[in-house]
Amino acid sequence: MTRRLFIDGGAGTTGLEIRERLAGRSDFELIVLDEAARKDAGARRDALNAADFVILCLPDDAAREAVALIENPRTRVIDASTAHRVADGWTYGFAELEPGQQAAVAEALRVANPGCYPTGFLALVRPLVRAGLIPHDWPLSVNATSGYSGGGKAMIAEFEGDGGGAAYRGYALDLAHKHVPEMQHHARLAHPPIFAPAVARIYRGMVVEVPLPLYAFGRRPSLDALETALREAYAGSPLIRVARRDDGLVDIAADAGSDRMTLSVHGNAAAGQARLIATLDNLGKGAAGAAVQNLNIMAGLDPTTGLIL
Repeated sequence: MTRRLFIDGGAGTTGLEIRERLAGRSDFELIVLDEAARKDAGARRDALNAADFVILCLPDDAAREAVALIENPRTRVIDASTAHRVADGWTYGFAELEPGQQAAVAEALRVANPGCYPTGFLALVRPLVRAGLIPHDWPLSVNATSGYSGGGKAMIAEFEGDGGGAAYRGYALDLAHKHVPEMQHHARLAHPPIFAPAVARIYRGMVVEVPLPLYAFGRRPSLDALETALREAYAGSPLIRVARRDDGLVDIAADAGSDRMTLSVHGNAAAGQARLIATLDNLGKGAAGAAVQNLNIMAGLDPTTGLIL
């Protein structure tokens, strides 16, 4: 069975990565608009309504406008923007996050693809909150660094231009990054986490870290308990793995070029301190890989079809 797919914004970084993962597949027929038609509202409306599935790789406002152009109850949408990640009527497209989440994605008409930073944060935090190992009202913080491809064409041009861009650049210093509501909502936290994102001079790859003062928790969990809870949460997952604890270095590019994610627990048991760490590709499991995974699930296919394991 061949399904018709339209990628709105397919010429952008995420759209191109999605098309790479669909290359050579016969289960989807791509609806492709030429450059002039991509800017024509009528042509886009026709494509959106002709498709069985639509993936939106657009800025937030443009994504909302695209959804409004769909006039039938049949076209199913995956939105890779921030626009609908905490919106009513949208299913959160992190299939591994909750028991039953993959089944919810499979049945959904509207799916919001997770953000790259929230994917790492939620993968680490949500199972531990659910298990009662992290208090839901604890004031969490998260430090994360991404490859510059996550900033889109303008940032890519800056880092690859003559100036080269800074080796490391922290941003969102006002603590109002647009991913924070998504992190709080889907981790089911009482308070927004303090989020400290940064960009490094590397094209792709991401490291997300959540420090934990275990000694301050009413119930002081062990490092082994944290690791065991993560292993149990993702047991059988082909895309999320939990690495064994060691004293090695963490490489921002450890999962670059793939659609997988690696989680690990580190720390000092005597001091009662832990470091939860996730590595992933900001363009893979953090964007295009997740979109294709959701597309596969919604189409009733093996979730990993076309993905880079």
